[in-house]
Amino acid sequence: MIARHLIIAGRVQGVFFRGSLVAEARQRPLVGWVRNHVRDGTVEAFIQGEEEEVEALVQWCRRGPPPADVTGLTVTDVDPDLALQIFEKRGSV
Repeated sequence: MIARHLIIAGRVQGVFFRGSLVAEARQRPLVGWVRNHVRDGTVEAFIQGEEEEVEALVQWCRRGPPPADVTGLTVTDVDPDLALQIFEKRGSV
C-alpha cells in the first residue's frame, strides 16, 4: 500500500473536479480525500491504495474532468493513513 499527497493547480474549482475525483477513486479500491483551497484556488488530495491504482488516479488528476484545465500537479510520497476507510470530499480550507 502507498499514499500520495497532491496539489492540483489551474482551473480546478467550479468544474466538478472534487466530485469527479471522488467518483474516479470509488471505482477503484482507493481511500483518501479531496478538498478545495479557497485562498489560492488549488485542489488538495490524499490518495491511498495499491500502487497501480494510485498511479492511475494520479494520472487522471493531470487532466481532471472535461471542463478542468490542470496547469500544475505536485505529487508527494507520504505515509499511509490506516484510519481511512473511504474516499471522501472534504470541506474547503
